[in-house]
Amino acid sequence: MKRTYIENLAEHIGEDVTLHGWLYNKRSSGKIWFLLLRDGTGLIQCVVAKNNVPEGVFSDCDKLTQESSFRVKGKVRKDDRAPGGYELDVADLSIYSISKEYPITPKEHGIEFLADRRHLWLRSSRQHAIMRVRHRIIKAIRDYFDGQGFTLVDSPILTPNASEGTSTLFETPYFDLGNAYLTQSGQLYAEAGAMALGKVYCFGPTFRAEKSKTRRHLTEFWMVEPEVAFNDLNDDMDLAEDFLEYIVQSVLKDREKELKVLERNTALLQNVKKPLPRVTYDEAVEILHKKGSAFEWGNDLGGTDETIVSEQFDRPVMVHHYPAAVKAFYMKRDPQNPKLALAVDVLAPEGYGEIIGGSQREDDFDTLLERIKEEKLPEAPFEWYLDLRRFGTVPHAGFGLGVERTVSWICGLEHIRETIPFPRMIYRLTP
Repeated sequence: MKRTYIENLAEHIGEDVTLHGWLYNKRSSGKIWFLLLRDGTGLIQCVVAKNNVPEGVFSDCDKLTQESSFRVKGKVRKDDRAPGGYELDVADLSIYSISKEYPITPKEHGIEFLADRRHLWLRSSRQHAIMRVRHRIIKAIRDYFDGQGFTLVDSPILTPNASEGTSTLFETPYFDLGNAYLTQSGQLYAEAGAMALGKVYCFGPTFRAEKSKTRRHLTEFWMVEPEVAFNDLNDDMDLAEDFLEYIVQSVLKDREKELKVLERNTALLQNVKKPLPRVTYDEAVEILHKKGSAFEWGNDLGGTDETIVSEQFDRPVMVHHYPAAVKAFYMKRDPQNPKLALAVDVLAPEGYGEIIGGSQREDDFDTLLERIKEEKLPEAPFEWYLDLRRFGTVPHAGFGLGVERTVSWICGLEHIRETIPFPRMIYRLTP
C-alpha cells in the first residue's frame, strides 16, 4: 500500500492508507485504543477496536509509550471532532521501536531544561508549528526573488576581512595565510554579483560575536541580502516593502493552522501591505521626544526606541536617512547633507524591532577609500571591493533581512531562541 502523509488525508477519505510515525499520546476505553499519531506533517487519531484487529495488534497498543514509532494501516474517515479533522479506523499496526521514558511530558518544564533537550523539544506541537512557519518564510523568500528575475549568488562563509567593523567577528586560523573570519554578511560579495548580473541575492548563515543577551540576538543566524545595480535608496525601499508584503501574505495564506497553534493574533499581520509608512530619522527623533524620551540626535535607535517609534503605526515602518556616523562605511552619504547616510531600517510592530537594514552603497572610489581609512580598516583585504569602483562603477543599493527576527515577529514569539532548530547564543553551544 502506498505511503501517505497526514497532511494529505483530505485526498483519501474512505480509502485504505498506510501511515508511519510516532506516538504523541494515547488513551483507552477498554475495548478501544485511541492512538494519537504524528508524522511530521500533522496529527491524526487512530482508532483501534479490539474486534477489528488481530489480538496481537490490540495488545501491542498497550506497549506503546510516548514517542514510540510504528506503522499503521486503516481507512480514513472525516471527523470534525478529532484532532486534525480526520480519524483512521485501524486494520493493522506494527511497531518499529518502543521509546524509553520520554523526558518531555505535558507538564511545565523550565526553559533551560527544554533548551538542553532541544533535539527532542522540536517534536512538540508548538515547535513543530514554528519550524513550519520558518520553512514557509524561507520558501517565500526564494520564490519572490526567483520570480523577480534575481540570480542567487552564494557568498563565502570564511572571509579575509570584516564587512561592518572588527569588534564582533569570530576569528579562526587559516593555514599559512593568517586569520580568517566567519562572515557577518554576504553583502560585499553580493555587490560584486550585482555588477556582473544586475540583480542578485545571497542567502546563508551569518555570524556576530556580540556579547548580547537580549531576546533579539543570536550569534549564528540566517540572512537574505538582495543587491541591485542602478538602484537608489527609494528603489531599495520600494523593493523592501514589496518583498515584505509577499512574505507575510504568503505565510498568512499557507500557514493558518500553524499560526492558530501558536495562538498568534494575525490582525496586525493582515495590515502588512504596501505602502509602508516612511519617516526620516529626524521625524523618528521627534516621535521619541513627544513620547517623553530623552533620546539624543546622533545616536542609533536602540530596542526601546524602535518599539516606541513602531507603536505609532499599524504595520512595519521604514526609518531612513540616519546619521552617517552610526552607519557602516560602505553606505553612501546624502549629497544634500553629508552628515546623513542614504540608509533605511524597517521596524516591525509589537516591539520586534529591526527586521530589514539597507542602504544605497557608496559608488565613488575616492570616497570609499577615504572611509576605509577613517575606519582604520586594512586596505589590502578590500582591494577587490575597491575594484568594483575602479571598473564600471554604478549607483546600487540593497538590504538584509534576518530570517530569525522575521520568524519571531510573524509567529509572535517572546524569544528568538525558538526561531531556529538549534540556536547559538553567547551562553549556549549545545546540543
